[in-house]
Amino acid sequence: MIWMSAIIVSAHLLAGGTDMNVMDFGAVADGTTDNTAAFQKALDAAGAANGGVVNAPTGRYSFSGSLTIPKEVVLRGIYAYTPAHTGIRDTGAGKPIYGTVLMPRANAGNVDGPPFILLQTNSTLQGVCIHYPDQKPDVAPPTAYPYTVAMRGDNPALIDCELLNPFNAIDASRNQRALIRNIHGQPIHIGVFIDLIYDIGRIENVHWNPWWSMQKDLFEWQKANGVGFIFGKTDWHYVLNTFCFGYNIGYKFIDTKVGATNGNFLGIGADDCRTSVLIEQSAPMGILITNGEFVSIDGPDPTMIRVADSNTGTVRFSNCAFWGPANRNAVIGGKGTIGFSDCTFVNWACHQKPYYAIEATGGSLLVHGCEFKEDKPQISLGPGVQRAIITDNLLVGKKRILDKAKGHTVIKDNVAMDAPKKPADKSKGKPKPAKAGS
Repeated sequence: MIWMSAIIVSAHLLAGGTDMNVMDFGAVADGTTDNTAAFQKALDAAGAANGGVVNAPTGRYSFSGSLTIPKEVVLRGIYAYTPAHTGIRDTGAGKPIYGTVLMPRANAGNVDGPPFILLQTNSTLQGVCIHYPDQKPDVAPPTAYPYTVAMRGDNPALIDCELLNPFNAIDASRNQRALIRNIHGQPIHIGVFIDLIYDIGRIENVHWNPWWSMQKDLFEWQKANGVGFIFGKTDWHYVLNTFCFGYNIGYKFIDTKVGATNGNFLGIGADDCRTSVLIEQSAPMGILITNGEFVSIDGPDPTMIRVADSNTGTVRFSNCAFWGPANRNAVIGGKGTIGFSDCTFVNWACHQKPYYAIEATGGSLLVHGCEFKEDKPQISLGPGVQRAIITDNLLVGKKRILDKAKGHTVIKDNVAMDAPKKPADKSKGKPKPAKAGS
């Protein structure tokens, strides 16, 4: 069989074709045979032909090692769009197989090991489901693994894939213009890590949901330790239609050795995250967040937006919605500028404590054209606030804006309306119905 595969591949290359199939290189889709060498042979052959597509048909492919996709090469499964839940199907005798499923087993317990798949300049991974078969859905802490996919070089792409249950999913650092599009799954620890990018990267339609497991021990570990998206140094990243559910932090912006984030974030969401957005640092040019929705529910101090004392940059929230039984919608420190315009604040002070929706302890604050839809304290300015402009907002109940700032503040034209009256209890004064037998 080996010599027949070699003849087929040689003839294919001589004919000038670049469309290959892993089965011609000895791949076995039985869920147990190690396919590392077979897949890498096919990928290397495509690379040697100056680029091509390596197809992996329907089946379950086990791997005891890692793969490198060479420059100009595409590794493609059967999916043209992100599949759903493929990796948890029963693979026992007589059971159907759904799509192209890659099953990594290497480096269990070695979070710093090589990624399962390394993408390089102009290479692409498309149309597969990646499922870690040895990860247990009901055990915490989960088994640590290295990143599932690492993206390097210029213009690597990860599209139309389901990363069903990775420990760490995507390391998209040290590249330029990487594209991550149409990716779903449940990373248990880290979803996407971005850093060392000096030319615009793109993340589109990436959704992290607990489709693989919501069993108590593992899901509680994820909510105490997991982060959906981490952004370090990146130069004007474009992030569109992303979402994460059930993490300690939804979106985390950090300062690395080479800098912080500036970027355009449109239609992003974080639901049931203990902190929806944590900003440790922003680049001076700013982080623009538009049409976001942020929900914090449980944990020691559920809060949608946290700006750390370390922040010196600018962040603007426009037309965003904040809801869910949180303590605060935003806690703001640091020396940077934070703005909220045309936002809706629905839930805060939901755990029997008199919190304000927005509590600022430092920096500069802009709040304009927003609606505060609860009859609760709206904004608190602490002594460390350097500047604040709070104008043209709609309030419910009395205006409760506390100004203890030692800096310059403008607070005006905020319109309050009476809180809606609670409906009367019509049962009062009415005789109680007689009990049976009385």
